[in-house]
Amino acid sequence: MPKTICLALTGASGMPYGLRLLECLLAADCKVQLLYSQAAQIVAKQEMDFELPSRPSDAKIALLKQFLAVNPENLSVFGREEWFAPVASGSNPPDAMVVCPCSMGTLAAIAQGLADNLIERAADVVLKEQRKLILVPRESPFSTIHLENMLRLSRAGAVILPPNPGFYQHPKTVSDMVDFVVARILDQLAIPHQLMQRWGQ
Repeated sequence: MPKTICLALTGASGMPYGLRLLECLLAADCKVQLLYSQAAQIVAKQEMDFELPSRPSDAKIALLKQFLAVNPENLSVFGREEWFAPVASGSNPPDAMVVCPCSMGTLAAIAQGLADNLIERAADVVLKEQRKLILVPRESPFSTIHLENMLRLSRAGAVILPPNPGFYQHPKTVSDMVDFVVARILDQLAIPHQLMQRWGQ
């Protein structure tokens, strides 16, 4: 049975990780529930020259144009205050949620149990229902506040996965480095992939 993954894009640097992860999840025939913040729209334009429309239905069309040969029925896009979205309730949680990239503001809000928008509420649902929550924080250096928030979330069961690419694979392109990080996220989700060679193989 296909997995249902909630993917949230927020306003941290690292949008190539998030969009590549979305592509890989759809290619793996996962059902993806996509959420994104207003700041994520700015970052997508800045880092990838990609216009992420404000209207969810328009965003779905724009994204599917980027990813050919995927099942359009597997992608659902929800607005920031779409409280009737499945991810807003513990009665219909996803199998897992990934926030990639994850801003420090979003991470702090999740750590404090806030639910002022659908991203925060979805993360709160995933934690309380004991599903896997993966946060990909792209910030450097981390302040003490950042680290304390991460520790609080780790103790609550979240996976903190900073996008730190390894170099033992001898990456030749930026895409290779992006794939290294995306591969680690897919591993946490137990989704098979061929993005990188396994250690020792």
